Amino acid sequence: MTGTQGTARIVTRRTIVAAAGAVGLSAALVACGDDTSDTADQKPGDAGADTGAGDAGAGGVLAKTTDIPEGGGKIFDGQGVVVTQPETGQFKAFSSKCTHQGCAVTTVKDGVINCPCHGSQFSVTDGSVKQGPATQPLPAASIKVTGDSITLA
Repeated sequence: MTGTQGTARIVTRRTIVAAAGAVGLSAALVACGDDTSDTADQKPGDAGADTGAGDAGAGGVLAKTTDIPEGGGKIFDGQGVVVTQPETGQFKAFSSKCTHQGCAVTTVKDGVINCPCHGSQFSVTDGSVKQGPATQPLPAASIKVTGDSITLA
């Protein structure tokens, strides 16, 4: 046996397929965990959005009612909720985690809460699925409206 024969390494098809699968899985996990876009919705024509990354815990003020656009909503990444106002003075809250694969929803527009990962869409009125691949609605979250303040219940 010569010195070069002992150091050669054979790469099999199985090794290449396994490596490609690991790269694909890594890319999918990065896409589902991406929280860099924390823009909330606005109705068409509204200006910039607040990130909603405030410090409101249970009972703390989450937002003012004027912060939530009618027909739209606002995403609060730090609290894991999206607050919507389907009709004037009617406020709803849902988990901001998509029921398809757990990605964070990133926008609320035209009466729809949108997940960027695979295109699922949910109703601002009741969290129901408007477009898949998600098959389950967004779970409701508890909020309390007192005067012009919205708090987590």
